Formats: sequence, C-alpha cells, structure tokens
Amino acid sequence: MSSAFNPAPTVAEVAEQVAQGRMLLLDVREVAEARASGVAQGAKLIPLSLVPVKCDPRQPGCELPQGLPVAVYCAAGGRSGMAADALTRMGYGPVVNLGGLRDWVAGGGAVVAY
Repeated sequence: MSSAFNPAPTVAEVAEQVAQGRMLLLDVREVAEARASGVAQGAKLIPLSLVPVKCDPRQPGCELPQGLPVAVYCAAGGRSGMAADALTRMGYGPVVNLGGLRDWVAGGGAVVAY
C-alpha cells in the first residue's frame, strides 16, 4: 500500500494505518454496546451524543486530535454516517464511514474487549 490515503480504504488498510498511528478509528456506539460486543482494535469510543463536545477542536478537552484521517463505525452505519458528517463540518478529514462493527469483523478486523 502506498503512503497516500485511499478515500475508500479496506478494513485491512484501516487497521494497518491505525496501528501505524496514521489514522484515527472512532466507535460512536454507546458504552453499553461496546461492553457487550467489544470494540475494533485501536478504536476510541466516543458515543455519537458526545461527538459535538469531545471531538470539537474549538472546545476545551477535545479528545480527537486533528491532522489525521478518521474512520468511524457504529452498530449498523447510521450513527457513524451522522458522526462522519459532524466531524467533516468540524474540520476533520478525510472522514470515512466504515458502517457497523459487523462490517469491520467481516473485513477481517480484530475486536477487543472494552
């Protein structure tokens, strides 16, 4: 894989870039969901309802660094789509909606306990 970011990366490419610190992986499900099914390896959990506060670089305590591509997932893809739109409006980019955790697993992505 080249060092250039692919706007539609595969799960394997996302996993590789996250492991190398070249991409952020964001889980926007609720904490109870993450505890029940685990999270994608390397993912940061910030529920969708908290994205406007915890991911806005203009807010004190922003937990998501800027300057790297972001891949987002949830349970089925709906919330991650809303989060991707919000992150794009906040200046993150490129932002990719990976869909749901099932898509991550189907693509060979590892899941760890939360």
